[in-house]
Amino acid sequence: MEIHQLRYFVAVAEEGSFSHAAEREHVSQPSLSQQIQKLEAELNQPLFDRLPRTVVLTEAGHCLLVYARQILTGIADARRSVAALGQEVAGQLSVGAVPSIALYVLPRLIGQFQQRYPKVTFELFEDTTDKLARRLEDGTLEVVLASSGDESPTLEHHSLGEEPLLMLLPEKHWLARKKTIKWSDLAGEKFLLLHEVHSLSKKVRQLLAANKLNPEVVLQGAQLVTIASMVAAGLGVTVIPQMMVEAGFIRNCVAVPFARPVPTRELTLLRNPLRFESKAAAAFREEAAAAFLT
Repeated sequence: MEIHQLRYFVAVAEEGSFSHAAEREHVSQPSLSQQIQKLEAELNQPLFDRLPRTVVLTEAGHCLLVYARQILTGIADARRSVAALGQEVAGQLSVGAVPSIALYVLPRLIGQFQQRYPKVTFELFEDTTDKLARRLEDGTLEVVLASSGDESPTLEHHSLGEEPLLMLLPEKHWLARKKTIKWSDLAGEKFLLLHEVHSLSKKVRQLLAANKLNPEVVLQGAQLVTIASMVAAGLGVTVIPQMMVEAGFIRNCVAVPFARPVPTRELTLLRNPLRFESKAAAAFREEAAAAFLT
């Protein structure tokens, strides 16, 4: 069993196609197919079912995929660990962030980071917390910025502090002139929320329930910027993180603070403690902590 065979196998599993996997690995399709066949012969098991338009893992393929990813991640970590000895902060860093953080924080954070560490390049992934957590566990991400929720207990959590949540209203809404808003003020209001898979949406729904509110949700979406534009059009109201206002993404709306106790969400940095932490990842973790906690 060769390392390149495992790499080709993982590529086919993730791409669902021999041709796409060959492009990804920069080899010819016949060469890649031949290596997969050798791997199947060695294991005496078919790893893929070859369908007319795709390939899917067999039971043996699913079993091997877990170990193949672990082996490849371990090899990559070993190389990074040795290469990092005595070297400067450099190389590629894979970072994930939930949508309710990525758009408002990453441009400034990465800009400041690259001023200090110009030899670091980034690969960014934007997704829900649970999907990003899985990427951390399988080794395809090094760092994730998220808000607290249902993260895996196997991951290492670094708190970046609490962020206030604000009420977003149309400019002419009757609550827009208030200095603070109470939850009881929102009885009867129509709400626009992120889909329930998003950690911010889960937090907002918990707050509504805790304050005995069961509003009509007239729209669910995947992007806060889109929802904010719907609020500006008068379709309803929503709850947003303070960073969205600070980043200048509010147009034709009014963001009003809540009365005490102010609702907040905890911001966290996640990493896999089983993985080697590169100098770039460690530096980014420190930079993120300084940016959020100041």
